[in-house]
Amino acid sequence: MDYTTVKGEAEASFIEKKSEFIGYIRHTETPEEAIAFIDEIRAQHRKATHNVYAYILRADNTSRYSDDGEPQGTAGVPVLEVLRKEGLTDICCVVTRYFGGILLGGGGLVRAYSHSAKIAVDAAARAEMRSCFPVSIKCSYDLYGKISYILPEFQTKIIGTDFGADVNIDLLVQTGLYDSFEKKLIDTSNGRIELCKGDEEFRNFAE
Repeated sequence: MDYTTVKGEAEASFIEKKSEFIGYIRHTETPEEAIAFIDEIRAQHRKATHNVYAYILRADNTSRYSDDGEPQGTAGVPVLEVLRKEGLTDICCVVTRYFGGILLGGGGLVRAYSHSAKIAVDAAARAEMRSCFPVSIKCSYDLYGKISYILPEFQTKIIGTDFGADVNIDLLVQTGLYDSFEKKLIDTSNGRIELCKGDEEFRNFAE
């Protein structure tokens, strides 16, 4: 299934009643990668009061969270819920808190950790991962205009175009659209094209 995640990592911070909250987010695909990221942030902030985390992975439909000493349900769960509401997976978020001496109360903690996760998510670039086939098309120049015209109809992503003796187009076609795409190409060109389809993979269509 298609899914949404983030590219690389990002961070954002804010201060609430003298407590500093720093949200970190990173693309992770396995529990080992998520735990390594959590450990990395913990090592970076050894003197922090709390390093709360949550992660969601496609692998085995896994999700985990930790309040890391905050009152139960006030930290890890709000972070996890933000990731879910944003529709993200293969993602890990760590929120570091430096206590400022003023208690926030249960509701205040929920709002602070939710906000930390949200601003970290907003700071990251989204990756819209789609199941697709890499496709190479070889055609004559007289067909190039017709083929170019129909590519947007099938939401293709063009990787590159080479203008040599013939025109070679490298692109990505989403899996569910491929059969109709292929038929339209053959009909449009009367079969006068060379079409090569690669193995199915996930690629980012947001770039």
